Amino acid sequence: MEYFLELFLGGLTRGSIYALIALGYTMVYGIVQLINFAHGEIYMIGAFTALIVASVLTLLGWPTLAILAIASFAAVLYSSCYGWTLEKIAYKPLRKAPRLSALISAIGMSLFLQNYVLLAQTSDFLPFPALIQDWEWMEPWAHIIGTPEIVIILVTTTVMVCLTFLIKYTRIGKAMRATAQDKDMVMLVGINVNQVISFTFIVGSATAAIGGVLIASHIGQINFYIGFIAGIKAFVAAVLGGIGSIPGAVLGSLVLGWTESFFTGYISSDYEDVFAFVFLVLILIFRPAGILGRSETQKV
Repeated sequence: MEYFLELFLGGLTRGSIYALIALGYTMVYGIVQLINFAHGEIYMIGAFTALIVASVLTLLGWPTLAILAIASFAAVLYSSCYGWTLEKIAYKPLRKAPRLSALISAIGMSLFLQNYVLLAQTSDFLPFPALIQDWEWMEPWAHIIGTPEIVIILVTTTVMVCLTFLIKYTRIGKAMRATAQDKDMVMLVGINVNQVISFTFIVGSATAAIGGVLIASHIGQINFYIGFIAGIKAFVAAVLGGIGSIPGAVLGSLVLGWTESFFTGYISSDYEDVFAFVFLVLILIFRPAGILGRSETQKV
């Protein structure tokens, strides 16, 4: 029973990280019908930003909690700027072009950002400081779940609640929902579509940066390639839940996390990625729109 609980909580932790990245995919797709394949690199840049800030503050002798807060803030701010710039440079000029053009641009930006960080840093894995300290009262349960996992789950839950409130009850959230339904109509009623799209990229980049800081602190190392793997997994989660649906992105991420955790725990860890993608194929065969996605009816 303890082993099952350990795998369950481990899958919940994985799913929480996937969800923070998948939200960016699904929000952007819901509004501009674009798969931002450079989103994983925004996650990676957030982790590297936190590493640089944390290294400097550690040399200055700052306390760990302050380092975590400031490094996270810097990562969110820097990654948001990258997300905003990415949209302006790589996607906005192609907004009325065929979807294939925007897709190629996204793949190109992904490769550019990977190599940019590779040249600016190194191809080796770099150690990342453990910014989340263990709580003493958690010691009896440390073999089941650790403090970093609890913090990841709590932070992800908080982000989900705040994002839900933003989408449902704020003015910009209503504008985002309206833009996702009909961009031409919202322009007629005075909504600035360009601002809404830019804001969506900023929010998605911010959540990815949070995920980058949390998982890097938990694992203890990063390199320039971590964004590609995490981005692909998060994209799978978004498609699994129903691309364009925020609840679907969260549900798909949790299902993917639990699938990987239980299959690797009870069968073999050598085929972790295989299990995830086979499960995706099975879901899409029987439910092409995803778990919570809606099939669109095209008029002829």
